[in-house]
Amino acid sequence: MITLSRNWGWIALRGVAGLLFGVLTLMNPLISLATLVLFFGAYALADGVFTVVAAIANRREEPHWMALLLGGLVGIATGLITFFLPGITAIALLFLIAAWAVVTGIAEIVVAIKLRKVITGEWLLVVAGVLSVLFGVGLVLFPGPGALAVVLWIGAWAIVMGIMFIALALRLRSWNLAHAPAAAVA
Repeated sequence: MITLSRNWGWIALRGVAGLLFGVLTLMNPLISLATLVLFFGAYALADGVFTVVAAIANRREEPHWMALLLGGLVGIATGLITFFLPGITAIALLFLIAAWAVVTGIAEIVVAIKLRKVITGEWLLVVAGVLSVLFGVGLVLFPGPGALAVVLWIGAWAIVMGIMFIALALRLRSWNLAHAPAAAVA
């Protein structure tokens, strides 16, 4: 837990990336599909890298780090696929995003369940995971509203996820300051 709380900045950076992606997407909802693919690819890749780094950094202290690692690897793969196949159709992108959101959400819920024994406020990660799963399922169930609706959904989802991860990072930072003052000074 000390290592995870010391690396709260990675979680905050993940939240800031999500927040920025969401705001940029909502500011220009008429964005072309090609640009959406590139924005999404960059976001998924950055989110995946941050998640993999956090998982690997905490692998010695957290016996269930594989769930985070899996979610991060799926994010990296999703980002790379969008860059190497930019001509992907809107429906294919929709299902790719849905699968990524569901897998990432499940990984976040698993990690939160393990954290509940160590910190309070782990519910933030549970809520983030549940929202990711619901977002992915919603995209699969209602694919027809059109590209503009998908852009708005993705932007809103990224903003909510970004806020949740920033809140979790601040919670971990507070825990670090209260329980590991020597680590915070270093």
